[in-house]
Amino acid sequence: MRPLWPLVGLAFGTALGFAGAFGGFGAFFIVLFLGALGFLAGRVIEGELDLGQLFSSINQGRRPR
Repeated sequence: MRPLWPLVGLAFGTALGFAGAFGGFGAFFIVLFLGALGFLAGRVIEGELDLGQLFSSINQGRRPR
């Protein structure tokens, strides 16, 4: 089976290109943000990213008030 990630990258780049060309700079960043959010959601669903561990490491850096 051939790797899927180059095809996914091509599709995402094409979507960003169309958003930038037809929707302007704001649409480009909206598509970029939603794509990154979807990527993170996919990693969580696949079990490759643990949000509990991520947020606990962020909270460890804060001091209690």
